[in-house]
Amino acid sequence: MKAVVWHGVGDIRLDEVPDPGIREPTDAIVRLTRSAICGTDLHMVRGTMPGMVEGTILGHEAVGVVEEVGADVRGLRPGDRVVIPSTVGCGTCSYCRAGYYAQCDTANPNGPAAGTCFFGGPKSTGPVDGLQAEYARVPYAMTGLVPIPDAVSDDQAILLSDIFPTAWFGAKLAEVGRGDTVLVLGAGVVGQFAIASAKRQGAGRVFVVDGIESRLDKAREQHAEAIDFNREDPVEAVKELTGGIGVDRVIEAVGVDAQRPKSGPAAKQADEQAGQFDQEVRAAAPEARPSGDQWVPGDAPSLAMQWAVQAVAKAGSIGVIGVYPAGFGSFPIGDAMNKNLTVKMGNCNHRRYIPYLLDLVLTGTVDPTAFITKHEAPASAIEAYEAFDRREDGWLKTVIDVADR
Repeated sequence: MKAVVWHGVGDIRLDEVPDPGIREPTDAIVRLTRSAICGTDLHMVRGTMPGMVEGTILGHEAVGVVEEVGADVRGLRPGDRVVIPSTVGCGTCSYCRAGYYAQCDTANPNGPAAGTCFFGGPKSTGPVDGLQAEYARVPYAMTGLVPIPDAVSDDQAILLSDIFPTAWFGAKLAEVGRGDTVLVLGAGVVGQFAIASAKRQGAGRVFVVDGIESRLDKAREQHAEAIDFNREDPVEAVKELTGGIGVDRVIEAVGVDAQRPKSGPAAKQADEQAGQFDQEVRAAAPEARPSGDQWVPGDAPSLAMQWAVQAVAKAGSIGVIGVYPAGFGSFPIGDAMNKNLTVKMGNCNHRRYIPYLLDLVLTGTVDPTAFITKHEAPASAIEAYEAFDRREDGWLKTVIDVADR
């Protein structure tokens, strides 16, 4: 079969690889019909998430059709349409039973203390071959596959594999409630769904900060109040628009690959932090690309966190769903403590939220396809990665059309 395979930092290829097979009685084989390219995938390509194993198939978002099931998979059968949660959970340990699928004691072969297991990640997460392929082996299939209602299309369902649940989780982490004023940092596809999630969890007002106009325009379609950090200081803008108080909640949907402000007050603030952050990153990940290449460590995820702490009101709360690999970045803990802030973060427990979000799609409450901006054939996957990495205009979310049903 064809698959997108990681060979080294900056080196991914569309390779011919062996078809997967059943290894355990709890496995299923899924013929994939849709996959997707995520910002998290870029961490592996750029080297900002170290520890990748050569030959690992990338990708952690997919929907498809069950082809084969192991002997212990009793609730699914060949022909069932399914969405694959990005994180892997066994469904039987105490963490999975409590809904913390991202902290499953069993799924990660590196042991219970290793943390989240997900498709297409580095050695610390498995590694488990990913979903940018024609077929995939899904471990613990009775937990790791969610049936798709007939009335929900593949294009709608693909956004429920990772993006929509992650954004919903972010709003939950931020403790969004009725009437709250919410700030979303980042207007990429996760940020767009964070806006939608905050509104459906009761937010009264939602601000969003980004530096790409097309993304801010998309946010305005949801009636979010857009702030371009290249034109104004986002913290000052938030304070001015909230009577000097700040927002009640912040959802940080940026992570380690924060875009560097190009101009204005925010650019100066980023420059001041860049040197210190470069040193931190190089100490944590010596194999990361040098500053002269495409990824610049000085893009300072700590800047996004500082904006979060500065823009939120006293006794407010922050939910962090942007990806920060271990050892990266810094956090203004003193400022947060002095404001009595609550800060929650982590990898999404996708399986916990997908069934409910499928119901929102089924009833027409949310149409995820509004955030898909590109469809690409598998043969164009590498070029799609390159365009997405350059943040070209219009590349909000790219879906790979692997096959028809």
